[in-house]
Amino acid sequence: MTLPAAFLNIPLAHRALHDLAAGRPENSRAAVCAAVDAGLGIEIDLQLSADGKPMVFHDYGLERLTEEQGAVRLRDASALATIPLKGGDEGIPTLEDILDLVAGRVPLLVEFKDQDGAMGPDVGALEAAAAELLGRYRGDLAVMSFNPHSVRALARLLPEVPRGLTTSAYRPDEWPLPEATCDQLREIPDYADSGSCFISHEADDLNRPRVAELKAEGAAVLCWTIRSQAEEEIARQVAQNVTFEDYLPRP
Repeated sequence: MTLPAAFLNIPLAHRALHDLAAGRPENSRAAVCAAVDAGLGIEIDLQLSADGKPMVFHDYGLERLTEEQGAVRLRDASALATIPLKGGDEGIPTLEDILDLVAGRVPLLVEFKDQDGAMGPDVGALEAAAAELLGRYRGDLAVMSFNPHSVRALARLLPEVPRGLTTSAYRPDEWPLPEATCDQLREIPDYADSGSCFISHEADDLNRPRVAELKAEGAAVLCWTIRSQAEEEIARQVAQNVTFEDYLPRP
């Protein structure tokens, strides 16, 4: 399995083409539509609602992105849809909403946020709910997660969809994980047995030897998150494509 060429040739808008000054919150319909109109790829995040619907939302909690508090997973999808995103005039979208908007016009990279809480094996409900929708989608599509167990679940549920690992320097002071877990995940040990064909790696850690090793073995290398043309030029010395925000990459 290989990553479609579009994911290497078209920059990916991080959480879609968001811009609060323009009324486009991250992971919003407005941000998705702006990315499609600009011909840019889109990266989105998934969390699960209380009634088992995949919601396009980055955080576990509602506090940063809305005026509400509490965990996303404690609210039904219909309730989440009525909670306005800060800086915009719309509620939290479902994955189905976003798939209908993109409709195969640009590449779509879907990140499954860790549902275990510690990168462990307590996953599956989000992956199964999303797979039901993603399996019917027509267009350039890829899926990924920081949690290798999630990627393995996606391999079973969506064997024809390219999948990868979101990877990181896993600095212990930046992650709510045991240091031993950070040490293990940092070296990307699960690439092969998760059936991955790409990584999306933390941009300031691209010079890690393990990244070079995987690239030499044929892995596609994407990166996150690039915030300027200067950062992009440095990242592209290793990465084949960038996930970006706060600026527009050159065509």
